[in-house]
Amino acid sequence: MPGGAPGAGWRRLGARGIAPAAIGIAAASYWTFMSPYSQLLGPFPYRFSTTEPVVALTFDDGPNEPYTSQIADVLGASGARATFFAVGTCVERDPEPARRLARDGHVLGSHGYSHRLDRCVGLEVLRDEVSRAEAAFSRHLGLRPVLFRPPWLLRTPGLFTIAHEQSLRLVSGEFAHVLEVLQPSPERIARRAVAKARPGSVLIFHDGVEAKGGDRSATVAAVELVVAELSARGYGFTTVDRLLGIDPYR
Repeated sequence: MPGGAPGAGWRRLGARGIAPAAIGIAAASYWTFMSPYSQLLGPFPYRFSTTEPVVALTFDDGPNEPYTSQIADVLGASGARATFFAVGTCVERDPEPARRLARDGHVLGSHGYSHRLDRCVGLEVLRDEVSRAEAAFSRHLGLRPVLFRPPWLLRTPGLFTIAHEQSLRLVSGEFAHVLEVLQPSPERIARRAVAKARPGSVLIFHDGVEAKGGDRSATVAAVELVVAELSARGYGFTTVDRLLGIDPYR
């Protein structure tokens, strides 16, 4: 029979269709569960509506010395305030940088306890992560943050359930530079961050690396460039709780 055995053509067509289908499923899953912008599972603000020219600079995965303190120095030199989504294990390991941030007027939010992917799913596992992080903040800093940003922005329906139970406000943002975690040049990071800035923007930088530490020197230098450029354009710097109009701590 021309073309081979019966059904061979359909099998070839089916094989060719598997890859696009898999890509489509992966893209839909990413959008739903990890995109900075998706609101499908519940409120996850990445930008706020305001006519005031203000931007919220936010930092994840720390504290991580000496970079967290270097960022605080840069911000302090211009009087800027920022929001730091700290990891519970990092606070336990070295609480003084987080205490300094609070003294300097920055806001601390929770980024979970361990920053482990296997601790980001499952209702009871998530509840334990959130509770252990809160305990670390309370024990070492005397604070109970209201703001919560999940590691990798990964959220599930269970996370929204826990946020409702514990009166947490989940917060997204826009990555200052999608490759910032890999530390491209400060100029590249800064150019992209400035291009994304709008009134009410929440920009995500990293002062740590998945709670393990790591070199963030390019981020420190980029933040200095971003603060200088946005200030020259008439922007001020605010914290996420102020954009939400809430108290940052319970």
